[in-house]
Amino acid sequence: MVSQNVVVSDANTGIITVSNSSVFAPSAQKPPTVPGHISISKKKLLKNLELSGAQSQRLNSWVDSMRASSPTHLKSLSSLSSEDELNSWLKRHPSALDMFERIIEASRGKQIVMFLDYDGTLSPIVADPDRAFITSKMRRTVKKLAKSFPTSIVTGRCIDKVYSFVKLAELYYAGSHGMDIKGPTKGFSRYNKDKPSVLYQPAGDFLPMIDEVFKQLVEKTKSTPGAKVENNKFCLSVHFRCVDEKKWSDLALKVRSVVKNYPTLKLSQGRKVFEIRPMIKWDKGKALEFLLESLGFENSNDVFPIYIGDDRTDEDAFKLLQERGQGFGILVSEFPKDTNASYSLQDPPEASDGFLATVGGVETNSTMIMKGAME
Repeated sequence: MVSQNVVVSDANTGIITVSNSSVFAPSAQKPPTVPGHISISKKKLLKNLELSGAQSQRLNSWVDSMRASSPTHLKSLSSLSSEDELNSWLKRHPSALDMFERIIEASRGKQIVMFLDYDGTLSPIVADPDRAFITSKMRRTVKKLAKSFPTSIVTGRCIDKVYSFVKLAELYYAGSHGMDIKGPTKGFSRYNKDKPSVLYQPAGDFLPMIDEVFKQLVEKTKSTPGAKVENNKFCLSVHFRCVDEKKWSDLALKVRSVVKNYPTLKLSQGRKVFEIRPMIKWDKGKALEFLLESLGFENSNDVFPIYIGDDRTDEDAFKLLQERGQGFGILVSEFPKDTNASYSLQDPPEASDGFLATVGGVETNSTMIMKGAME
């Protein structure tokens, strides 16, 4: 259970605001520092900087991780894998479509609650993050699902940005990796008609710092062609989808040279993106837990959460579902990778035209909580 203090505002606003000092880490460790930055190859960079063994290992690790997040590199690695290795991975994380009947059987008599990542799940990963639009078909699918059961989008994007893509007022939104949570607009969802709207922002005190770091990163990375810094309100993203691979080590050093001066921020990496977030005890798993509590399923055995995502940050939610022993996590990925998810789907079209559309035609024993999501 998430520990929290809840304060309800006056009747005019009908908004729940939540503050929780316990989400802050007891001790914030300053990220490892790396000396200066120069635009040369990794091999030459290591030689010229005369980095220590540990520092060299860190930079090697970062660049290798950046390569691993590249679809082209993943494809080449996958082509080298034996069929036995791929089949072994699929045995551990079988297709959610192939296992659909088992999933539905496990949900009998329970309320399904759907959690969806955005980039790479509802929308394909695209070169320009500002053009990560969902298809009209996907929007119709999600809209009809939300009529049948509570549906949330949990994303690293800021809520305003992802809402401009999705444009569905009946959804729950958890932006900034769950650090900015809002419920459906009043009158658009039957799941909150008797409840005040939900607002949860555990990292509100970090806003000035995030804005400050955003400006520094924009200035620092402007000399790296293809780099794009995105302000997600309570966190930042530095996209390197369009950066020449020869510039990756240089970009990594530039980003770290800024973040190292802010010991209460942490730097991590996703799919061709660096993520800068407040160092608090909050992630997509905590956001999922909070939303379940807000819906009244805090200690319920009659709930069946399904979380679909593609990124490393979604692993916190997959892990939480494992620990709760309720529902399932579904990884969207064309390539084998370590995951806490139970099942897999290959890409956004398979998620929408396949799994979500199929879910839309199922009834449970207790109630028709899933009606036709696609006609």
